[in-house]
Amino acid sequence: MELERKNGEWIKSGSCDLGLGRIKVRKESVDEEEEPLSPMARIFQQPESNVYIIAMLGFKSPIDPHFLKSNLAHTFLKHSRFSSVQVADEKNGGEVKWVKTKVDLDNHVKIPMVDQHMASPDQFVEDYIANLTNTHISTSIPMWDVHILNLKTCDAESTLVIRVHHSLGDGTSLMSFLISCCRKTSEPDALPSFPAAKKSRPDAGWFWKCWSVLLLAWNTLVDIWMCVATTYFLKDTQTPLKAPSRAVAFTSRRIVRRTFCVDDVKLVKNATNTTVNDVVLAITQAGLSRYLNRKYGKGTGDGESWENNLPNSIRLTATLFISLRSSPGIYAIAKMVKKHSQTEWGNKIGYVLYPFKIALKDNPLDYIRDAKATMDRKKATLEAQFRLFMAKVFVRFYPTKLATFPLTTMWFSNVAGPQEEISLFGNQVTFIAPSLYGQPVALTIHIISYEKKISMVLSVDDNIIPDPYQLCDDFEEALKLIKKTVIIEGLIK
Repeated sequence: MELERKNGEWIKSGSCDLGLGRIKVRKESVDEEEEPLSPMARIFQQPESNVYIIAMLGFKSPIDPHFLKSNLAHTFLKHSRFSSVQVADEKNGGEVKWVKTKVDLDNHVKIPMVDQHMASPDQFVEDYIANLTNTHISTSIPMWDVHILNLKTCDAESTLVIRVHHSLGDGTSLMSFLISCCRKTSEPDALPSFPAAKKSRPDAGWFWKCWSVLLLAWNTLVDIWMCVATTYFLKDTQTPLKAPSRAVAFTSRRIVRRTFCVDDVKLVKNATNTTVNDVVLAITQAGLSRYLNRKYGKGTGDGESWENNLPNSIRLTATLFISLRSSPGIYAIAKMVKKHSQTEWGNKIGYVLYPFKIALKDNPLDYIRDAKATMDRKKATLEAQFRLFMAKVFVRFYPTKLATFPLTTMWFSNVAGPQEEISLFGNQVTFIAPSLYGQPVALTIHIISYEKKISMVLSVDDNIIPDPYQLCDDFEEALKLIKKTVIIEGLIK
């Protein structure tokens, strides 16, 4: 298939030729002003990291398909990424660019027939999404779609599933865009609010500035070495959580979630003088340790006193994604669709290797101390920036394994959500649950806050992790034990 420009738009003509999964066009077809794909977007197009973002939104009322399509036309289609296809420009050696095209919403809005009286609607929604992860969106149209499930579940009257290829943008871009389409339930004309950005630390003396620079340089060198070592020869332990090879990127995913009260997390945060991110990582480390201990043996007692069945020196590393934007936040649609706007659309992310210390701790607060120490260390490095630099250099000029994601045990991401109840196109949102599929790991954890709740959303290959709800139970129990210890030790301020 070739594209031709008529009346300022690109239209399809001729025979179908998708090449390497992208549309090829004649040399004279591509406008010089069309924007090329970023290096990170190109990484997300690689066969072993052909990643899709999939977000589930629950609503308090059924979804009106016609009303939704009308609003999508005035929001999603106003943004160039949602109305462009990826085109290989043969004039520039096959460089892939974004090219505007005419969008038929009927190709992007899916409305499956559902039995309103089925015995297990929650299981149906979960299975529907699992089946969706077996499929891909045609490259002949903009790579996104939405699925309307007007089916009552335990926490929603209806569910909207939004699927977007990761090359369109990262989680922060897409979440900001989605939330910019929403309004506060309490103030229908007001954009939702996000947690305020942290204030910068006061200036330190010259000695501490020099020490900080030296520490930053040393840590970055060490992390660059670890980056190369992990890519080529330093592998994670083959635990029941780890995929045996990158072939896991081609398998379906089961997406489950567990919700916690944000007040419980903040209670621990304030008592231990840490951050919400530190607490969430501590919960993850404790939960993973409990889960693996059960897999390697059998827990005894009441769940708090366990026989230690863990092997010594388990190496379990997470690829932890970090937004590298200079202007975080959300903006009105008019600002987000404006060319060269300050919203910094795209895949502006780096990542660091985060080592989880798998062990059963006598004192659950040791998980908090481990998480804080590790995150403080990761904040004093340019590892994430170096990863983005590698993507820009190696993907464009010299494709190597360094331009791909390392084969770690899991991926981890933390996204801040709205602080109050919101409505999307007038329908009140009950939950937000983003996740991924197509990644070369068997376990991915997304953390997202919404109103008074924090959700852990797990994307698992259930051939490797057949009991994801047990893992959710372990995370929940970990938070309970940490909170209980905080109260017993009298650390509440």
